[in-house]
Amino acid sequence: MHTAYITHLEFLKHDMGPDHPECPARIYAVKDQLIASGLFDHLSHHDAPKANREQLARVHCSDYIEWVFNQSPESGLIDLDGDTYMNPYTLDAALYAAGAVVHAVDLVMGGNTNNVFCNIRPPGHHAKRAGASGFCIFNNVAVAAAHALDHYGLERVAIVDFDVHHGDGTEDIFHDDPRVMMCSTFQHPYYPYCGADSGNDHIINAPLASGSTGEQFRLAVTEQWLPALDSFAPQMIFISAGFDGHWEDDMGGLALRENDYFWVTEILKAVAKRHANGRIVSALEGGYSLHALGRSVMTHVKSLSDL
Repeated sequence: MHTAYITHLEFLKHDMGPDHPECPARIYAVKDQLIASGLFDHLSHHDAPKANREQLARVHCSDYIEWVFNQSPESGLIDLDGDTYMNPYTLDAALYAAGAVVHAVDLVMGGNTNNVFCNIRPPGHHAKRAGASGFCIFNNVAVAAAHALDHYGLERVAIVDFDVHHGDGTEDIFHDDPRVMMCSTFQHPYYPYCGADSGNDHIINAPLASGSTGEQFRLAVTEQWLPALDSFAPQMIFISAGFDGHWEDDMGGLALRENDYFWVTEILKAVAKRHANGRIVSALEGGYSLHALGRSVMTHVKSLSDL
């Protein structure tokens, strides 16, 4: 079965201004590199549907959902939290982003594919139960994980997050839900300035110092993530795939390279094969150096697709 690829043209209309790093060109950077590498034609292509309110309400407060809908402007930009903005197309983009990852769960659970990559924006892992943050409005991966649990009756799912920033929104949502294991590497101390000491038996946080290379990243994955994941035995793995830890990305201070993203994807595929019938759903989070983003996602998808 081909790796599925989900995106939507509406993601190109969400624009937070000419100088904002979370820009529409990120979608093209990924697509163009997949085409240039020859991978694009080997993928199974799907348009994202919109997430509905019931799906969002599994992880977000109903008052917050209503507030986001009411904030959507008829023109111009409005500020949600200081670095997260909405234009007239943002609400639809955010609904398609969450809906893409929900649809990915449906494809995997329906036996249509073993794994999926969602080329989406806005990202989601900073969105908390009741708040937008860090370019994120709805927590896309959290919405999808809750869909896998509640709609399909899975008992254990894992979310792995290798963005340069800690997925504080995902932790906020699932910190007290033992059905969800979250494994995270991130630069610390760095935005959002938390995560180093907030873990528990199913929240496995592995902070990395500024300047950390693939060597430190791989050690954290091998020594901290893998024992926890094998003990937990997830029935599906979700990846919050942030590529802003790349050495060329000035959004952070880590020094990862494309082969580190290929390596960690291979590791997660092996975990999924052992425990989850190979089921993996990956969704784009960060990554702001466009050339590095495109190359990194390409290596990630190359691993997912066994090409």
